[in-house]
Amino acid sequence: MDQPLLSVVISTHNSETVLGDCLKSVKTLSPEIIIVDNESTDDTGKIAQKFTPKILSHHNNPLALNQAKNYGFDHASGVWILSLDPDERLSKKLAQEIKSVLASYLPRRQAGKLKVYPVAKLYGAKSSPAAYQMPRQNIIFGKWIKHGLWYPDEQIRLFQKGQARFPAQHNHEKLEVAGAIGSLTHHLIHYNYTSVTQYLDKINHMYSDNEAQNLVAQGKKVAWYDAIRLPLTDFLNNFFAREGYKDGLHGLVLSLMQAFYTFVVFAKVWEKQQFAPYNHPRFLEQVSIEFKTKLKEYTYWYHQKIGIAPKVTSIKSTLKKLLSRF
Repeated sequence: MDQPLLSVVISTHNSETVLGDCLKSVKTLSPEIIIVDNESTDDTGKIAQKFTPKILSHHNNPLALNQAKNYGFDHASGVWILSLDPDERLSKKLAQEIKSVLASYLPRRQAGKLKVYPVAKLYGAKSSPAAYQMPRQNIIFGKWIKHGLWYPDEQIRLFQKGQARFPAQHNHEKLEVAGAIGSLTHHLIHYNYTSVTQYLDKINHMYSDNEAQNLVAQGKKVAWYDAIRLPLTDFLNNFFAREGYKDGLHGLVLSLMQAFYTFVVFAKVWEKQQFAPYNHPRFLEQVSIEFKTKLKEYTYWYHQKIGIAPKVTSIKSTLKKLLSRF
């Protein structure tokens, strides 16, 4: 088979319910689809065989998911790589946009290998993208979530081979790209969490363990007040600053669940600190001050969003009240 212009790489683990639709959305884009299967025990392999003969086996490591993706990249023969998760699929418009991007590169053969030259560069442009990012449409609990951290959720997924790679340090990292990054306009569709149980299972066994581990490896520590500050800050950021409230009950629940995730990460870092104790004769008052501070932030954001100026208290007066409690 001649070297393809594009290889599609999909890393899977027990993905039988979603993989078929993912593969259908890319089957016309490339003759080379690579499945990296991470020790699936369901029918993922059988479904993959209907679309591609190139199925690679890889050890399943929930705390280092991106190692398998890099492994797939290494085995791709295309000049470009499209990296997808099995619960994602290309919209028809995005598939067409990717075809248009690839068509703007002129393929030429050198020493038996396919090389590509961007049309724009041939006509005097200083540089052309080594990778492209695209907005991701997250479908969570049956609804497209259009606010909070879930949109536009730009993802780098299309890149020239050898120009991008995952550091493979934690699960929420981005591809590192050696070169310019362009932007596509159409959506990558992500059928994200479909149940509360799935959400809780993933944050417990995949994401929070991994994030806590990396924070400790970076020398980060938590203090008692982080149990309050971190999750409440996350909630205010998603629900107010990033306008999660515009998604209604879905937005409220997801903002609270994201705050809970942050609390779980705090608790797991604290666990790695041997559950370091903290107590103080006025601990209850300290806790009260933390909640009152966040209540003020809540009030500020609430008034910002409904268009009413909040009552302003001077910084000097606020500090005086706080210090008088100790």
